[in-house]
Amino acid sequence: MSDTAIETRSRTRQRPGRLVGTGLLGTVAAMAATATGAALARAAGVGFEVPDDGESIPVSGVAFVTGVFSLVGVGLALALLRWSTRPADRFVRTAVGLTAASLVPPFVVGASPGTSLALVVLHLLAAAVMIPTLARGLRPGSAPTAGGPA
Repeated sequence: MSDTAIETRSRTRQRPGRLVGTGLLGTVAAMAATATGAALARAAGVGFEVPDDGESIPVSGVAFVTGVFSLVGVGLALALLRWSTRPADRFVRTAVGLTAASLVPPFVVGASPGTSLALVVLHLLAAAVMIPTLARGLRPGSAPTAGGPA
């Protein structure tokens, strides 16, 4: 086994823990950002009512769903770190595609235009926090090498 292969393996072993930590911090930041955004939208008169069941989405529900899908993003990033030769690039492409797909449901559930627009903005807000955070954590220089600076 070459020195490069050993160094790469060593770096890969160190990075998952750091990526998880970064991802968890990003998740908390995304949850706070979307909860704040939802509270501001509600204060501006957005009802967050979804016609299928007639109930209003609570601010805590927005934060919870953001947390769940952010953790799915962390899982995706970990899988790509493990099995991809270019994890950051693949993560960004996949996450942007999934974000684009997530912008459709707010318009097809029959919610009011204000609610649909607010939900789209909240999706984009969560993506704006999580995608760069995880992509940065997947870049080769984001973790210290064995014997390198911390």
